[in-house]
Amino acid sequence: MRFSFLLVLMASFQLLFAQEKATVFGTITDEKGKPLELVNVAIAGLPGGTVTDRKGNFEMEVPANRDIFVAISFVGFEKVVEPVTLTPGERFEINKSLKLSYTELPQVEIQDEQVRSTNLVRIDPKIAFTIPTASDGIPTLLKTLPGVSSSNELSSQYSVRGGNFDENLVYVNDIEIYRPFLIRSGQQEGLSFVNSDLVSSLLFSAGGFDAKYGDKMSSVLDLQYKKPTEFAGSASISLLGGSFHLEGTAAKRKFTYLMGVRHKTNQYLLNALETKGDYKPSFTDVQALLGYEISPQLEVSVLANVAQNKYKLVPESRETDFGTVQQVRRLTVYFDGQEVDNYLTYLGGVTLTYKPNRKTRLKLIASGYNSIESETYDVIGQYYIGLIDNNISSENFGDVVESQGVGTFMNHARNNMDIKVYNISHKGTKEIGNQLLQWGAKFQNERIDDQMNEWVLIDSAGYSIPRPPDSVGYTNPGVQPNNPFDLYELIRTNAYINSNRYTAFIQNTWGLDPDSTKVTFTAGIRANYWDYNKQVVVSPRATVSFKPEWERDVLFRFSAGMYYQPPFYRELKNIDGRLNYNQKAQTSVHLVAGSDWNFLAWGRPFKFVSEVYYKYLDNLIPYVVDNVQIRYYAFDKSHGYAAGIDFKVNGEFVRGVESWASLSFLKTAENVYGDYKLDAQGNQVDPGYIPRPTDQRVSFSIFFQDYLPKNPTYKMSLTLIFGSSLPFGPPQSPIYKHDKRMPPYRRVDIGFSKEIIGEHTRFSPKNPFRVFNTLWITLEVLNLLQVNNTVSYVWVTDIYGTEWAVPNYLTPRQLNIKLIAKF
Repeated sequence: MRFSFLLVLMASFQLLFAQEKATVFGTITDEKGKPLELVNVAIAGLPGGTVTDRKGNFEMEVPANRDIFVAISFVGFEKVVEPVTLTPGERFEINKSLKLSYTELPQVEIQDEQVRSTNLVRIDPKIAFTIPTASDGIPTLLKTLPGVSSSNELSSQYSVRGGNFDENLVYVNDIEIYRPFLIRSGQQEGLSFVNSDLVSSLLFSAGGFDAKYGDKMSSVLDLQYKKPTEFAGSASISLLGGSFHLEGTAAKRKFTYLMGVRHKTNQYLLNALETKGDYKPSFTDVQALLGYEISPQLEVSVLANVAQNKYKLVPESRETDFGTVQQVRRLTVYFDGQEVDNYLTYLGGVTLTYKPNRKTRLKLIASGYNSIESETYDVIGQYYIGLIDNNISSENFGDVVESQGVGTFMNHARNNMDIKVYNISHKGTKEIGNQLLQWGAKFQNERIDDQMNEWVLIDSAGYSIPRPPDSVGYTNPGVQPNNPFDLYELIRTNAYINSNRYTAFIQNTWGLDPDSTKVTFTAGIRANYWDYNKQVVVSPRATVSFKPEWERDVLFRFSAGMYYQPPFYRELKNIDGRLNYNQKAQTSVHLVAGSDWNFLAWGRPFKFVSEVYYKYLDNLIPYVVDNVQIRYYAFDKSHGYAAGIDFKVNGEFVRGVESWASLSFLKTAENVYGDYKLDAQGNQVDPGYIPRPTDQRVSFSIFFQDYLPKNPTYKMSLTLIFGSSLPFGPPQSPIYKHDKRMPPYRRVDIGFSKEIIGEHTRFSPKNPFRVFNTLWITLEVLNLLQVNNTVSYVWVTDIYGTEWAVPNYLTPRQLNIKLIAKF
């Protein structure tokens, strides 16, 4: 009876409780009507609650016959509290549109301490959308960093701390990216591999990087593409081309897709160059990253890229003034012929990631790269050198008054290259207490087929250069044995190389104190073996960081390591086309000491970074640079050094937006073995150390953003780049004669933007523009100061036998209009 009484009592309480319940339901969206998932809905002061689903819907039981407050909250949005009083069994609908919240944070800066303790710097890839540029956004961002220099706005290539373009590592999702081989100039280059629309993370190191990164001597760029969580996309169009990308999920978020298409044509820029003609450049690429989560521990991703760069030029004429203020000369060239270049690139990679537990991650990566390149041209040029009348009072002012040279040249090329690179690798990471252990191994097969036939013929004032011996007085000059006809330049190569590389690394990171942030030590070693030259190289590397317990937030770093760069095909090839089949790895020893200081100014966060470095260079392969083409003296060797100091300050110079300024000082030189010159007495003298082609002593850059304080929909972005003069010299001359200097590189680009659609706009449900999150229109002024920057020289000879270096100028001031939409 007691038991029956208890059952009846409990049933009565349950019935009473059920009668005192009501229900609230509804939909939560953002200001544009987009459903918000995982929004917290609860009763203030009571436990429990619920969250919204993918469509923003929720339903929750609440107490009846009493005053309650339904609280709706979500990170990044203003909290909403709705007071209600409901009768038992009543259903009450609450539909709310949440507003974005703007909260001024206290004086605390959240940072990635693991990255801060290394020589890597993290950059927000979103800035690439706003930076004014004549090329791609991310390479332009890199050019504004300390230690990075570039003197060509048409190219995405850059040199770092005295290194050349071939000494930079680029990874996308752990897959190494290669740059084209036959490209000579920035106008041929087209699109870089990196698609700014797809990037989520960007890490860059200018030296002293860890053993987990590959075998190059200068820098590493580590990019990760996005892993989408919802449907989104973007589209842009400008006078220089356009892009489109989509991203999203399917199959209950187990499948993700990220796809991008780009097209670029720099015809608008090239038509402003001094060489007039019919330019027809066309650069297109398609990229996709697909991922599938097989299980919570196992996922697979596929990265694919197809790129086709076409460049056609039918030159007509060129007119360039050069010389000094006292003597101004004019080079006039009339062309006949054309150039047609094609670069077709394929890249594919599959990554299998296994996470047996929260602290272990194992990757198996297989990838393939194929570049099919062809370069064909037959161009004849007839040139005239004239002295210009520079007397302002003369009626012939600005006209050619004296002919000082005439000649003809013919450039011919039939160059074809097919490069295939296949590799399979394993990478792993494991957390062990306050340690992070990383390891990896890689096998790579390379197949290179190079067919090159290139020559230059120069006929100056009626005779060939180089001039064959005279046959004056010979009775039968046609059969004289020593009367050759030599071309000015002849390069012939017919080579096929099939080789394998084996690499491995292991490194560990220790936190040497209880909280693992004050003292961090990273040490590792990597090994590389190339079966083509039978060389094994071992590279130990280490970095230690120390954060003292000061009132100021300061961190110190020191890195040291060996950086071997085993040759790829380009380093095997001599300037005349011959191959050095016994080429060994170049060596660089890095010593880098740096610090960064986080501080507040004007109540806003800033960071000041400084690094001083010294690199001892050995077994170097000397080279010359012409525009973006690197030509090696593959049978020569040298040793040298690079030393300098870099500074960077970045922060909110304008509240809410990041800007920075970089300043670098550098000196790099080399001593070529066996090189000599003749002194005044005709004795052989060692030239000693000579500047390397990348010896740019001072570089300074600014990236600055601003907006109208009372109307932030109007914004401005500016980039300023200054690089001091670079060495150069006459063609077919010893390297020690490359002691002349180009004028400094100076360029300012500025962009003015207006947000047409954004958080401030409201549309009706039927308005087609409701799908856009943002819509920006930008006016860019490229080369604002109208500076004639020199990228290279063409050499001509006048009637007196004097060789003149005539500058090849880059692009003048031009306007560009860009429209960017995100949805």
